[in-house]
Amino acid sequence: MQLRHATSADRDQIASVTRSAFEEGEDGPVARVLEMLERTEAVRASLVATEDDRIVGHVQLNRSWIDARERLVDVLVLSPLSVAPDRQGQGIGTALVAAALAEAERLGDPAVFLEGGWDYYGERGFRRASEFGFSRPSPRIPDRAFQVALLPSWQAWMVGSLVYCEAFWATDTVGLRDPLLAQIEARSAGSPTEEPPQTPASA
Repeated sequence: MQLRHATSADRDQIASVTRSAFEEGEDGPVARVLEMLERTEAVRASLVATEDDRIVGHVQLNRSWIDARERLVDVLVLSPLSVAPDRQGQGIGTALVAAALAEAERLGDPAVFLEGGWDYYGERGFRRASEFGFSRPSPRIPDRAFQVALLPSWQAWMVGSLVYCEAFWATDTVGLRDPLLAQIEARSAGSPTEEPPQTPASA
């Protein structure tokens, strides 16, 4: 397996892997948010995992902001993380997350946020964002699913509400909605290891 930056020639394979990973059709929310993130120039980095010229995984970093008291702070949102179904559970996602964090540090951004499973990402460099004083962009994101990885350029004053870029709102891919949200909240209240389902704004 090799990791590299994605190119425009990879677009169709990335879309195919992402749809398969999220079990979505061509006009599903994942496809729509990916297209809009690119069209609105929100993408800061796009990385792929390849095997014999086949793309088997993809991760993307997108521009958003922290509304800190002093000023808006550019940060990144990791979304989505996709691995081909026949290659899941073999370390590709872990490698892509590590590569994305290294790329975010290289770009000089202070933090990477995501919505996702707390156990999975908690073992890969992420912590509950509310522990550091960050506020969710929507109460429909379970608190434990709202996570952050702080990078060397982060400073203690860089806290506040996370403000997602337009694409996530325009495609209605922020958090979860009822009845699924109510089901997840009920299950997570009874089980500390309950994992939220994937959504386009989650990894």
